[in-house]
Amino acid sequence: MDVSEEKFFEKLAGTESDPNESYEVELTRAATDAGAVMAAKPKMAKPKIIESKDSVVAWDDSEPEGQLTVDVYQTENDIVVESAIAGVRPENIDIQVTADSISIRGSRQREKEVNDEDYLYQECYWGRFARSIILPQEVDPEGANVTFKNGILTVRLPKVNKKKSKKLKVSLD
Repeated sequence: MDVSEEKFFEKLAGTESDPNESYEVELTRAATDAGAVMAAKPKMAKPKIIESKDSVVAWDDSEPEGQLTVDVYQTENDIVVESAIAGVRPENIDIQVTADSISIRGSRQREKEVNDEDYLYQECYWGRFARSIILPQEVDPEGANVTFKNGILTVRLPKVNKKKSKKLKVSLD
């Protein structure tokens, strides 16, 4: 749209601007569907982790949380969920598995405080994160295995093979 068209619409809308007036604009980069982290994030309060009597971690749902990025793939016998969550202590991770889904929640805390005005870039996500995934096939939650090595969380979920059959031999009594 050229300047004359802009002036026309400003006049029509009653929002003509003063040519000597200046505006300050802040640009941010939007997150993508692939789970990219926001370039500018709002200030968030520190997450509240509530310990229960059963040593199960409960989360204060009033706090905002980021979305955990994951890779999900399958092998012949397992569905595997992997996520890079460096900087998270294992006791700050909660994983819940059902026959058809997995939920991973956690919290990553910065070890030192940095003033907002001192940041040149702030792309890392600090605070609570979560991700729930509906699995494409039924799994056995009891047989699930979790490892955490070099900042990579790996959850192996054994597939329930309903197609597997067992041949029975008939014997005479």
